[in-house]
Amino acid sequence: MARKRGREIDGWLILDKPLGPTSTDMVNKLRWEFDAKKAGHGGTLDPLASGVLPIAFGKATRTIPYIMDATKRYRFTLSLGESRTTDDREGEVLATSVHRPTDDDLRACLPALTGDVMQIPPVFSALRVGGKRAYDLARAGRPPELPPRPARIDSITLVERPDPDTAVFEVQSGKGVYMRSLARDIALACGTVGHISVLRRTKCGPFDLSHAMTIDEIALDKSTQTVDNADALPAPLLDVATALVDIPALAVTEAEGRILIWGQSLDPSDLTYSLPAVSQEGDHLWRAMIGEHVIGLCHIRDGRLRAARMLENHEFFGEHDVDYCRTPHGSDR
Repeated sequence: MARKRGREIDGWLILDKPLGPTSTDMVNKLRWEFDAKKAGHGGTLDPLASGVLPIAFGKATRTIPYIMDATKRYRFTLSLGESRTTDDREGEVLATSVHRPTDDDLRACLPALTGDVMQIPPVFSALRVGGKRAYDLARAGRPPELPPRPARIDSITLVERPDPDTAVFEVQSGKGVYMRSLARDIALACGTVGHISVLRRTKCGPFDLSHAMTIDEIALDKSTQTVDNADALPAPLLDVATALVDIPALAVTEAEGRILIWGQSLDPSDLTYSLPAVSQEGDHLWRAMIGEHVIGLCHIRDGRLRAARMLENHEFFGEHDVDYCRTPHGSDR
């Protein structure tokens, strides 16, 4: 039987995504360059957006949901006076306006767009409508009417006004917020129309531009590899658990770690080390750590501490643990 293509490599590469390619394009390119069996990304950036794109390899793909849910920061330029079909500069002009709000006008509208809000996604988005992508329907001349969706926008700051036609904002937001929609709504709230002309993500969860590498900085040319470093990666990877640093840590013993890895549970009151946060049912996650090593995430379910998502399996402890998991101490029954 032929071996599946790719190496078993684990970790995060933080790419400073360039303008033009899609996020999936970049994942596929880097997966090929790293000869990796498995890869994915933590949060889509549009082709006309640049900046922090976390790319996960191997075990790191198990932590992608926690990056997708994490806080993100953006910097974008709002071009005033034209609305576009795509809500960015790629689309066709829909409407125009000669009105240009003042800086005070722009700042005055921001509080109503901050916090827990309802946001109408761009028609050109990947949302599914009747089994089809919204952007496919829009390109076919049948743009769907998308209902408002809950969104959390932590802060919006007007940072620069280069000229009357443009305004630069910085935004901190949660999962699923469309910056194109936000730019559109800022313009509408000020009595005009507008679209995003520049968009850059500066932070995604624990990753920011200080972690990011450009394509040019990644050693993609393997012709420089020698016999001694033939297995070297084109660029260094961050540890898998780097994505989880914002989640409180819970120290567990090897015995407790075995129980969690084998899919069994623990009474929180019996733990060697106490939980570092109030353990409300289903509301908290902890990084289960043996020493300095993260073995996975756990939470409280039905009054007991259980694995939410493990990064390690029984091989982490060795084959002898097959017998251990059958002992009464490791059983819920």
